[in-house]
Amino acid sequence: MSLPVTVLSGYLGAGKTTLVNQMLRMADGLRLAVMVNEFGDLPIDADLIEAEGEDMIALAGGCVCCSYGDDLIAALGQMAAMAPPPDHIILEASGVALPGAIAASLDLMAGIETAGIVVLADLAQIAKQLANDYIGDTIERQLRAADLVLLTKGDLTDAAQVQAARVAVALHAGGAMVIEARHGRVPLDVVLHPVRSGVLETGEPHGNATGLVSEVVIPDSDVLAETFAAELAARKEVIRAKGHVQTALGLKTVQVVGDLWQVTDAPPKAIPGVVVIRLRENVEG
Repeated sequence: MSLPVTVLSGYLGAGKTTLVNQMLRMADGLRLAVMVNEFGDLPIDADLIEAEGEDMIALAGGCVCCSYGDDLIAALGQMAAMAPPPDHIILEASGVALPGAIAASLDLMAGIETAGIVVLADLAQIAKQLANDYIGDTIERQLRAADLVLLTKGDLTDAAQVQAARVAVALHAGGAMVIEARHGRVPLDVVLHPVRSGVLETGEPHGNATGLVSEVVIPDSDVLAETFAAELAARKEVIRAKGHVQTALGLKTVQVVGDLWQVTDAPPKAIPGVVVIRLRENVEG
């Protein structure tokens, strides 16, 4: 069985540290391994650290943080050889790294599989960064490689900046799902297993990312999963939806593609939250 690796990318200051700490807090028994180039690049919250070594930090809940330095392949081999091995690896790339190249290297390793590429984009900075002659090309290439783009720091921007950032990202991110993440709070499953939004599961193209909106829906109280899924499927603007909802009988997984829907028992350690991909209002009809 291959060990899944999610590549986490984004330019300096985009909020990768905040996201990783939130993911560790939401692990709920899932053994996560966080790999960073240098420990100083990713300050883990002190209350999550149980013990520190030269190359490895033991974290709460059986998670670990490993420094890979100049030898990523060897560090991944070390992770895979752990007994027991982690359930999932989060590979935090440096701010100027190209995640597509990293993922290509991972695909050559036996026993390792790329679960997806997640790129963070600072809502207040991304438009200016893309226009910058020195760093714009790097950020464009990061976005083009993304399966999921998380827009961060929306609480520090106004509505006009948010819209400008969404347009700028959509021009470069292709079929990537784009979600606004406040304070790094995104359902764990969404980050660990991102799904590109520009193509339906049937393989049928549906326009491009400029005509799609992605959002995470978390009901405030228990729902009837079948009713929740049927109502989503009845909305003509909803292209697909997938995630977990809390019911009186526990967590249930809902999946919607077009007007078809399905409800099943949620897997162990699932986190509530449903990703809904829908058409923008100005392209519906």
